[in-house]
Amino acid sequence: MAASVEILTAIRELTNSKQIDRAELHGLLEDGINAALAKKHGPTVQAEVSIDENKGAIRIVLLKTVVEEVTDAASQISLEEARFEDSEFQVGDQMEIPVDFAEFGRTAVQAAKQRIIQRVREGERSKIRDEFSSRVGDLLSGEVQQIERGKLVIMLNKFREAEAIIPYREQNHREHFHQGDPIRAVLKRVEETPKGPRLVLSRADALFVKALFKLEVPEIQQNLVEIRASAREVGSRTKIAVFSRDDSVDPVGACVGLKGSRVQAVVNELGGERIDIVPWSADPERFAKLALAPARVARVFSDPATKTIQAIVDEDQLSLAIGRNGQNVRLASELTEWKIELYSSREWMERGTDQPIFAPLPTDEPVSGVNPRLVDIEGMQPATVAVLEDAGYKTLDDIIDLEREDFLRLPGIAPEEADRLMAIINELTTDEAPEVPEAAEAAVKTTEADAEASSEMASEGGSAAAGGIAAAPDVVADTGAKKGIEGKKGTEGKKTE
Repeated sequence: MAASVEILTAIRELTNSKQIDRAELHGLLEDGINAALAKKHGPTVQAEVSIDENKGAIRIVLLKTVVEEVTDAASQISLEEARFEDSEFQVGDQMEIPVDFAEFGRTAVQAAKQRIIQRVREGERSKIRDEFSSRVGDLLSGEVQQIERGKLVIMLNKFREAEAIIPYREQNHREHFHQGDPIRAVLKRVEETPKGPRLVLSRADALFVKALFKLEVPEIQQNLVEIRASAREVGSRTKIAVFSRDDSVDPVGACVGLKGSRVQAVVNELGGERIDIVPWSADPERFAKLALAPARVARVFSDPATKTIQAIVDEDQLSLAIGRNGQNVRLASELTEWKIELYSSREWMERGTDQPIFAPLPTDEPVSGVNPRLVDIEGMQPATVAVLEDAGYKTLDDIIDLEREDFLRLPGIAPEEADRLMAIINELTTDEAPEVPEAAEAAVKTTEADAEASSEMASEGGSAAAGGIAAAPDVVADTGAKKGIEGKKGTEGKKTE
């Protein structure tokens, strides 16, 4: 009885230390006793084990079948031996033989111990595997138990029997820990080893930053704000892209907190590492612009086939966009998962690309007042428009410099129609100011110098356009008006002559 009481005391200690359910531990004990019985009586032995913790007793009964001739002593008993105990036994009956703990030898007890230890370890491994396989990315806390060859062995606060380590490559090498120091790290993966599952923790992965923000930002815990992407160079800089599922919640403001309190708590845990928080966007061009913060990007062009983005920045923003040793653009590429190529505005123009740095202003409809199509000009006959379009003239700019003789060369244009076309052109290119016929001769003379200056300006404007700079619409409109006025002056000059 004394041995059973000691075993029940050991059960209570195991229940508390190993955090194993009592019913599960009873099953382990029964399995160990069966192993001890098999060691003593043979592998085919049959027994019943009942445990009563209230009375502090363990009852063990061997079950043997009554037979005429015994072929297996571990599970059978002869009819003669059975009737020696009770004369009413018949062949086929089952005899119960009580077993006392004192009958167990040292070898049997050792076998029971080994079986129980093995089952306890298997249960622990299974529990660790079930507990942590779905918790990758969660923040775990514990203390440094041992430091060996650069590897930190961690004893977790809530799961002390779990083997947890922080390898050297998963550490922030600006930090230094000693045995007994409290530590927090993120669960990166669960490895299977011959000794069971091993938890690999990290303080260098971007998952650690995400786990810290989840701890500090309630909106992330409530799934209102989500960290969609992250990139990190440990000890130096981290970029995260955040997205809000609620239009009323600013994702960046939620992560920064009041006066930067939330992000500052994360920075303190990371030892002063810089953190850039940018809004996430499904548009790769816009996302690339945001990811290159704090630099301001003038324009981006994307190539989905090669997943490449070309970003153009002003000269004073180029070094900021590149970052120290290319760190900023490298992290932006990792954040967006697109290759980002940086160009200054001067480099972009020197490449001679057709794509402008500045995007044209969006317009819902074409600017018809600057260069209208012939079909939209009031007074133009459909038949005349068809003849002009067949000849390649489709807009006002196409015909504004043509003379009466040029129109007469076109098939289907009569002299009267040519005169009417010239009148329409003069009307569209004439200023509202009153004409002074007497000064026509002087106007022709003074215009010759102006025409030379205008041609020089036009040539300069052409070289700028070749450099890749797109003019604003108001500049385009002004250029069209000047062109019309020059055409009018040339026409008036020829009429005066």
